[in-house]
Amino acid sequence: MTRTRIALIGCGRILQKHLDGIAENGEDAEIVAVCDLIESKAVAAAEKLGIPHYSDFDVMLREVPCDLVSVLTDSGSHASITIAVLKDHGLDVLVEKPMAITLEDADAMIAAAKEAGRRLFVVKQNRFNPPIVKTREAKEAGRFGTMVMGTVRLRWRRDQGYYDQADWRGTWAEDGGALTNQTIHYIDLMTWLMDSPIETVFARTATRLVTIEAEDTAAVVLTFANGALGIIEATTATRPLNLEASVSLLGEGGTVVLGGFATNELVTWNFSDEPEDAPKPDLSYPIDNVYGYGHVALYADVIEAQRTGKRALIEGDDGRRVLALLHAIYHSAEAGCPVDFHPEKYFDASPLGRGVNDP
Repeated sequence: MTRTRIALIGCGRILQKHLDGIAENGEDAEIVAVCDLIESKAVAAAEKLGIPHYSDFDVMLREVPCDLVSVLTDSGSHASITIAVLKDHGLDVLVEKPMAITLEDADAMIAAAKEAGRRLFVVKQNRFNPPIVKTREAKEAGRFGTMVMGTVRLRWRRDQGYYDQADWRGTWAEDGGALTNQTIHYIDLMTWLMDSPIETVFARTATRLVTIEAEDTAAVVLTFANGALGIIEATTATRPLNLEASVSLLGEGGTVVLGGFATNELVTWNFSDEPEDAPKPDLSYPIDNVYGYGHVALYADVIEAQRTGKRALIEGDDGRRVLALLHAIYHSAEAGCPVDFHPEKYFDASPLGRGVNDP
């Protein structure tokens, strides 16, 4: 079978996880070219792989045949690059989280994919973590019964040096803060696992230990349509080291806690429909960084979706859904009160994207 040819745009911090994810799918995929505005970064990646490098993705995609383009640039440029790849080159796109900064941009990306007849995939690799997969299966089987609460707790360290790596980090127009950049994966996981529409959002945010436009700390309360509550505790002001990224689900029929640095550990697995002394599923796995190893399964899923036409686990509408929630969270924090959540609604008061779409 012919291998899927993948071109990468953006050779920054997350690049290596994508290189590893594609390499582990080596029988089905290959990297054919890389691109970065900072040519030295593209050169370094290309030399290791023995492939061409570019500083202009338009030129790269005209010269190098490929089947999938992965967009790994700063968040503020995701939309413009993705739309150009879809419209001008007619290629499928896998875009890093968040898929865009504004909902208008997310909608434009989804529309561009539809108009081009191509696929738009979004990176949310932690959905593929074995403990997450097992928990989703339990939820779909009804083992939790009446849901009580879902929680997210992210306690990571991002110091001033991290934000000083690039001018766009921590800005409203191009990045956002702890919620948008780090916690978005776990907000997606918790709300996906709870599997109920969100009705209201109430948030508070703060910037405590770094000098950036956006927040490094947030607390959020969600109300789900089924009556359950959601709690999001997020901070990148943990010192001196990363502590945890955990998701918990509590229901009438059981409790699951997913912990570790990247929900890679099955901490608690208790259900009333099995004996108290039943062994906990052996699904935890060690990681050496906060990103985990979900990119391997992510690429496998995307490649299979391209070849078979099936729906991938995370496509454009999934990426938009969590982005809409982020806008509602920021709007609530600015307004200082709870807000009703409607996924299709544009929150004009949301600070995300200021300086981009606002006059």
